[in-house]
Amino acid sequence: MKPIFIAGPCVIESMDVLESVAKELVLLREQYGVDIIFKSSFDKANRTSISSYRGPGLEKGVQMLGDIKEKYHLQILTDIHECHQANVAGEIADVLQIPAFLCRQTDLLVAAARTGKIVNVKKAQFLSGMDMQYPVQKVRESGNDKVWLTERGNMYGYNNLVVDFRNISDMHHFTDTVIMDCTHSVQRPGAAGGKTGGNREFVPAMALAARAFGADGYFFEVHPDPDNALSDGPNMLPLDELSGVVASLIS
Repeated sequence: MKPIFIAGPCVIESMDVLESVAKELVLLREQYGVDIIFKSSFDKANRTSISSYRGPGLEKGVQMLGDIKEKYHLQILTDIHECHQANVAGEIADVLQIPAFLCRQTDLLVAAARTGKIVNVKKAQFLSGMDMQYPVQKVRESGNDKVWLTERGNMYGYNNLVVDFRNISDMHHFTDTVIMDCTHSVQRPGAAGGKTGGNREFVPAMALAARAFGADGYFFEVHPDPDNALSDGPNMLPLDELSGVVASLIS
């Protein structure tokens, strides 16, 4: 069975950027015969600085993602930060994502679960893989069995993340689908003068290591020009490098 791929720009910047990425994902889907889910955020509520770009907001962002879904026939993943966003985002999203820092927020998990969509819960930087049984339980006891878990590294000291790949195996105790977030796991949180830094050169190796530990899918934030992206540029993969990475994971 081929893995799931989730890819897209960190935050919605413009339709031009969304369409550039969507066109490439469609080509990769046809070339490799894999499932690729388009990801982007309508609001980045957890930016380091209050002056950082957050996105177009819920209403406009959902409309833009809906346009991408309709035009390119791609499944959509977007994240939510507040309970009231679940139903609105769920109108177009196939997967609702719970950010890592919010994975213990009971009301948010319940609201996402009640949409009936797949709920992808990112493991917090301060939790172990085994701790993720409780977010899964909250989703399932809210009437939704469609729950995925995503590994994205742990915080050990300041401004750095370390991935314990054993978490992938541990989280398989609670769900059949464990995703590796290959780009957020190379972040350097708050380490770039009021914004998050990162080391994108390690992204391909993170993906290959996760494959060895049994990951079912891979999450990549990608951008046509990461160095000028409005969010998470240092850890995003250049769009033109995604094909090679996908090829390495299905060979």
